Amino acid sequence: MTKRPEEIALMAQSGKLLAEVFGHLDRLNLIGMSTMQVNDLVDSFIVNDLNARPASKGQYDYAYALNASRNNVVCHGVPATHELLQSGDIVNFDITLEKNGYIADSSKTYLVGEVSPPAKRLVQVTYEAMWNGIKAVRPGARLGDVGHAIERHARRNGYSVVREYCGHGIGREMHEEPQVLHWGKPRTGLLLREGMVFTIEPMLNQGRHSVRTEEDGWTVVTCDGQLSAQFEHTVAVTQNGVRVLTLRPEEQALN
Repeated sequence: MTKRPEEIALMAQSGKLLAEVFGHLDRLNLIGMSTMQVNDLVDSFIVNDLNARPASKGQYDYAYALNASRNNVVCHGVPATHELLQSGDIVNFDITLEKNGYIADSSKTYLVGEVSPPAKRLVQVTYEAMWNGIKAVRPGARLGDVGHAIERHARRNGYSVVREYCGHGIGREMHEEPQVLHWGKPRTGLLLREGMVFTIEPMLNQGRHSVRTEEDGWTVVTCDGQLSAQFEHTVAVTQNGVRVLTLRPEEQALN
């Protein structure tokens, strides 16, 4: 379950490359682009510019480099040529990258054009909730502490936390143990030890936490049609705290 220092170093290399992918996305004008266009640009950038592999391709028969989850889509949104991003949308791009046999996983919710204040607030609070969870990670803490930190921030701001999907251990495989719930009770759950590597990826809903899967068998949406947002980082438990392996340059002051 724990990783050796040399394994974490390789995962950090993958994480740094993945941060470059999001930097590439940050420079795009998303208005009018299809989610499939974004997928194809990310795929090409990972393969041709970074000499790495989109780790999601081929996992569970999935054919794409990312998930594109727009507005009321909670997670696992499938990119499509007919899905055009419009001003006012929020969209989460969830991307995994493998280099030298090790995988990094991260996601970011983007504001497309002029977004309403309630949508902006949801996205901001979701980002803060993720960081509250990250800051709860240290040797001797428990996974319940992480989930509680996330859920408490969400509830204080009037949002619900999706319970059906969670973070996960990661390394040579995209999904390893442990499962990382984004809700829970303090001082409960698995004891965190130096060398553990996992994702923290809360999904917050404007309305109820209940979700359903669409007929395609992939796309997960809110049952009440209200907006959902998500952020994700891959983290490693260090001797004294936590290291964010997928940290983006603009986040240096937060880690």
